[in-house]
Amino acid sequence: MSAHGDPIPMTARKSGPLKGRAEVPGDKSISHRSLILGAMAVGETKVTGLLEGQDVLDTAKAMRAFGAEVIQHGPGDWSVHGVGVGGFAEPSNVIDCGNSGTGVRLIMGAMATTPITATFTGDASLNKRPMGRVTDPLALFGAKAYGRQGGRLPMTIVGAADPVPVRYTVPMPSAQVKSAVLLAGLNAPGQTVVIEKEPTRDHSERMLRGFGAALTVEATEEGHVITLTGQPELKPQTVAVPRDPSSAAFPVCAALIVEGSDILVPGVSQNPTRNGLYTTLVEMGADIEFQNPREEGGEPVADLRVKASSLKGIEVPPERAASMIDEYPVLSVVAACAEGTTVMRGVKELRVKESDRIDAMARGLEACGVRIEEDEDTLIVHGMGLGGVPGGATCKSHLDHRIAMSFLVLGLATQKPVSVDDGSPIATSFPVFEGLMTGLGATVERSDK
Repeated sequence: MSAHGDPIPMTARKSGPLKGRAEVPGDKSISHRSLILGAMAVGETKVTGLLEGQDVLDTAKAMRAFGAEVIQHGPGDWSVHGVGVGGFAEPSNVIDCGNSGTGVRLIMGAMATTPITATFTGDASLNKRPMGRVTDPLALFGAKAYGRQGGRLPMTIVGAADPVPVRYTVPMPSAQVKSAVLLAGLNAPGQTVVIEKEPTRDHSERMLRGFGAALTVEATEEGHVITLTGQPELKPQTVAVPRDPSSAAFPVCAALIVEGSDILVPGVSQNPTRNGLYTTLVEMGADIEFQNPREEGGEPVADLRVKASSLKGIEVPPERAASMIDEYPVLSVVAACAEGTTVMRGVKELRVKESDRIDAMARGLEACGVRIEEDEDTLIVHGMGLGGVPGGATCKSHLDHRIAMSFLVLGLATQKPVSVDDGSPIATSFPVFEGLMTGLGATVERSDK
């Protein structure tokens, strides 16, 4: 699948029980960060289990454009010869980050305190997304941004010649904004401080420490206060990327709603800042066993044994949103197959993802016969029980990988098939999705065959 080629219509049909072992790809967040921090270290960083989806491949190309040597040795096996903090060279061409909001925002942060200029663009979806949330704090370091109206790509960033450290309170729960500021702070003298009112995924903090940066995290009345001492020499690391809990969500949720299913999803990250979906599913009555808990690459992981379950609707606490923001689309599919009503509040961040995910899921679920309520910050799904969703619709993916995969999961449990107009964006994060799901027994196929 290509996220940049012709649309790939896809259809999912009611399946027999899903069985077997689902080896999901490496974590996307950690994959991006391992390449960027490897490029900012001095020496050779080795990465195993790297996600080879288009988003991460675009970040690898970007790091090459900034002067790092990035080499693929085999499936998931990569090395990065870094240029050191402040060592980025000025790229000779526009940096195309494809569909990746994480990639472009983190890379902007990483180069913003080096006196070079770079121009960024992306696909039609990424070029609609707001970048001011990152460029505003980067301006405090002395960087300048020149983009389209509304702070959108294509955008040129002129890095600060004499960067100053900043103290910044992130106005919305966003690991991307936090991480961009921390990466910019690496090449600023003194201490850069980021304050989060609500904690978000902490991969950047864990990995910065691992690469040798002096970083502290303190819980205060203001929130989580993260303090980074600038201008360290980052030391190259060996990074073992755990499996992505956001990708694992799709086979896990499919197994829960397809009767008779029993699957094992090994080695999934259990980072507490990422596991809100799994907590929520268990509260809904999901039969999930967290087997063989252990640590890999500095991250807690476990093997997930998942069986089809009779689920009930719940109210998801809004404070949980940051730990499961990418999983609300597939949770809304599970909610449609549960008994009763599931209420998801505090989810307005979904409106500025690869698509307006609240609107995309609401319209698609309605087309499949599910009753939905929504406002700017809320999605409410009135469940129809296992096997009760009519289906039969073609849903728009809006160039959004998670929307496409969510509706294909829904189609495995509906009375009539569910199609998506374009499954090509799936390649950005989960290039083996189709093969993995069919290997478990799911009926997922390209409609254009």
